[in-house]
Amino acid sequence: MTAEYVTPVNEEGTPFEHYWTDEWEKAEATLHKRDGTYYLHVAVKKDVEPDSDSCDEQSENGVVLGVDLNVDGYVAVTSTGAFFGNADSLNHRRNEYERRRGNLQQTGTRSAHLTIKSIGSRFARWSADYLHRISKAIVQEAVKNDCTAIAFENLKHIRKRISNASKFQQWAFKELQRHVEYKAEEYGIAVDDVNPAYTSQRCSHSECGFTHEDNRDGDDFECLKCGKQLHSDYNAARNIGWRLIQHWLKSGAGRATSQLALKSGTLNANGRFRPTELLG
Repeated sequence: MTAEYVTPVNEEGTPFEHYWTDEWEKAEATLHKRDGTYYLHVAVKKDVEPDSDSCDEQSENGVVLGVDLNVDGYVAVTSTGAFFGNADSLNHRRNEYERRRGNLQQTGTRSAHLTIKSIGSRFARWSADYLHRISKAIVQEAVKNDCTAIAFENLKHIRKRISNASKFQQWAFKELQRHVEYKAEEYGIAVDDVNPAYTSQRCSHSECGFTHEDNRDGDDFECLKCGKQLHSDYNAARNIGWRLIQHWLKSGAGRATSQLALKSGTLNANGRFRPTELLG
């Protein structure tokens, strides 16, 4: 199906007034359905010169890239505002494979058994390639932004969070992180994980940090205290990266000093952001 994307007749006071211009480059977009209504989330970007107050304080400690993993919507969202993969597509392919396998198992013939092995091998190759491409994109995002570390959610906590979801998602997250680890090693980039508790509910705005379950509504995050609005997965990715920095600072890790920064469009360890803009 093809649908025309219609912008408001009067764009005054809307995101289109500021971002739907030639000044901003349109990037990746995804279509989401929530409560019977469709939403198109469009990422827009442009190069900006930071003020002196918000420049990264570069040091041998480098910067951290936070990554949020999801069972729906985007597979991975980074603290730089990059969106990778389509979890809904991944789930659809998995469900189609399971449906076909189930039908063939009921048939019970030798031909059906051979077909099951064949489609299983095809799906395994497809999913491995899909995760390979996403992991490569994550590592390249870290390289492009001069990051020395990548932060993920702890997989044990992910398993608890999606305990009612398909075990395939748990396997996919584990494989994705494994791919990122060995690819990142080639560039000397460390990979670590953090407890993701409340990262989706906490405001990642450096001067706020207010945490409340009502801050998030699906893909939308709006802080009830400071009013900061972000894509919810982007907000979580910023919190994941910042949590790793906090962990290193508190644990006294040798790599962590006040100069350690989060590549979150960017967030310095002094708590100042240079934002990446996302249009929803």
